Amino acid sequence: MDKLNILHVITGLGIGGAEAALENLVTYTDEARQRAKVVSLLARNDDIQRLRAAGIDVRTLGMRRGVPSFRGLIRLARIIRKEQPDIIQSWMYHADLSTLLALILSGRWKKTHLFWGVRCSDMDFSRYGPLLRLVVRLCAWLSWMPTGVIANSEAGLAWHRQIGYRPKMFTVVDNGFDFHKFAPDGAGRLKVREELGVGEDDFLIGMVARVDPMKDYPMLVSALRRLDGVRCLVIGKNTESLPDAPGLIKLGERSDIPSVLNALDVFVLTSAFGEGFSNSIAEAMATGLPVVATDVGDARRMIADCGAVIPPGDVTALVEAVRRFKRMRSKRKQLGAKSRKRIVSEFNVERMAEGFDTIYREVVRVGV
Repeated sequence: MDKLNILHVITGLGIGGAEAALENLVTYTDEARQRAKVVSLLARNDDIQRLRAAGIDVRTLGMRRGVPSFRGLIRLARIIRKEQPDIIQSWMYHADLSTLLALILSGRWKKTHLFWGVRCSDMDFSRYGPLLRLVVRLCAWLSWMPTGVIANSEAGLAWHRQIGYRPKMFTVVDNGFDFHKFAPDGAGRLKVREELGVGEDDFLIGMVARVDPMKDYPMLVSALRRLDGVRCLVIGKNTESLPDAPGLIKLGERSDIPSVLNALDVFVLTSAFGEGFSNSIAEAMATGLPVVATDVGDARRMIADCGAVIPPGDVTALVEAVRRFKRMRSKRKQLGAKSRKRIVSEFNVERMAEGFDTIYREVVRVGV
């Protein structure tokens, strides 16, 4: 089969799990099999230069978050008409809905296959604005129209069926990762600890996530108030604004996440809802860390026996798990090595790229 012409459309190219998965996919894609281009709906695009430096054609429509734009849809339709892609892969709800409308306007509805991408699971939409709720309801109602929907987690697939998604094809492709970037690094560990004033033998946990109702930082802060001899790094947008707690070190956004992860002894994720396939968990495991995470999304499937999975919102369970890992210093290293082995073998970027490519080629071959 000839090289496929793929157009990826994403809501924005800032910091986030979907954005990282897209970057991993398009920078790894075999150029002999696919010609990949990227369109971002939003004007703020932190990753554009990095993608362009990797040779990826990236464009932005200049839309503003929360502001529907018919002009943006027309621009996207013109790009589709000009590029004539075999496949359009959209990422996240706003891009899914916008791309469906733009594909219809482009006149290529019967010539281009559209796949939506869903990246979360049991969202609590009451914690977010009415526009998101409306967009998701529309997506569920219109989900029979694209060629298919690709989720990044089994939990996400099941939950979207519950809220009314009825696509012709619904499947899962796990996220894949660059394990050269995320890997154990003793020198990096010491450097970050020295920078932060953390002793070599101090027990240090950490969490990488933006401040968002989904991530449930109050659970982590409550646990820290019950823990002695534990220091904790929090990294992500607006983490510098979290309330103080014993041992809490608030770093805000950082660009050196692989090095910061290496400084930790244990990674934690306290999500209350909404996770699909957590990039943060996978990146921590690849760095050789045991993980304590709430049982949200596919966390249990990812971690398996390489850490601890606790109920969402259960502060006591989090405190007990952290204390248990604090006591088992030698076993932590063994468990961390096991974590890396599992994530590298099961969730690598090669497997993700092959998963997408196989789906695309099958629909093009049979003309679904």
